[in-house]
Amino acid sequence: MNAALSPLAEIPSPTRGVWDLGPIPLRAYALCIVLGIVAACYIADRRLRARGAPPWVILDVAIWAVPFGIVGARLYHVITSPEAYFGENGSILKAFKIWEGGLGIWGGIAAGALGAYIACRRMNLPFAMTADALAVALPVAQALGRWGNWFNNELYGKETSLPWGLKVYNWDTEHGRALEAGGQPIVLGVFQPTFLYESLWCIGVAVAVWLLDRKYRFGRGRAFAIYVMLYTVGRFWVELLRIDDAHHFLGMRLNNWTSIIVFAAALVYFLRVRGPQEHVTYDEDGNITLVNPDAAPADAGAGEEPKAVGAEAAPEPEEEPGEEPGEAAKEDQETKETQG
Repeated sequence: MNAALSPLAEIPSPTRGVWDLGPIPLRAYALCIVLGIVAACYIADRRLRARGAPPWVILDVAIWAVPFGIVGARLYHVITSPEAYFGENGSILKAFKIWEGGLGIWGGIAAGALGAYIACRRMNLPFAMTADALAVALPVAQALGRWGNWFNNELYGKETSLPWGLKVYNWDTEHGRALEAGGQPIVLGVFQPTFLYESLWCIGVAVAVWLLDRKYRFGRGRAFAIYVMLYTVGRFWVELLRIDDAHHFLGMRLNNWTSIIVFAAALVYFLRVRGPQEHVTYDEDGNITLVNPDAAPADAGAGEEPKAVGAEAAPEPEEEPGEEPGEAAKEDQETKETQG
């Protein structure tokens, strides 16, 4: 590391990310992902209950969405970083070693959405409503999951002398620990903690979506579109700091282009789709029924004077059959003028 970049302070990284409990390896990376899933299910459950869904119906969605999401995230990583698996010194078997890191969020969201859609169709649960419930839950899960990268000493940015620079060790991916020389871990350098930037950004996204949804009561998947737009903005600038191997296109990392395309798609969806916030009811057998969203739109009556409960509009004066509207009034006026 350049002496000019020696920081006054630094964030330490773990020297070990795996602990053996007998024959069972306990991996911090996996624990962070599991913790994120648990947090996401709790938050989504609270939001779905507020819209009338049965308690913990989100677990039925998670049974489909989580496996789909993990497989999709891994496939995205393998497809966009094929050298380690299909290159000269690569091994296809490494593609199955998820615990070593390498999950692409874009593939995870896309495949996870497919799994959630299947689950929602099976239960008659509105998919758009479920997506809006997850719009706050998913960024929290991502924020917690990013700490798995910290345990694995991976996905850091450029070298830095900032006081919050991250000390990174030369890492043994297979065994999940820092390489040593003379009994001491080998320091690779001090770098931008991009995992921390993204984690904090995701927490901010969750809070922003929650506040906006409370105020505007988004429906039809529009809260999820806001989450996607806000996340891609943060992911774009975080990608600019990262120095890990990645494919480039027209001078930018592939994930930057993905962020731009996904942001544009979410923006178009948000601007074009309208509708009230969905609610459901369920019976004692757990059967879910969508409440007619057109019966009481969230913005119905906006700009009108409120009416008293039970008040009825005054009846319009009836016209004699065969007369044009206002004809009786004209004859009455002519009679008064003649008499005058």
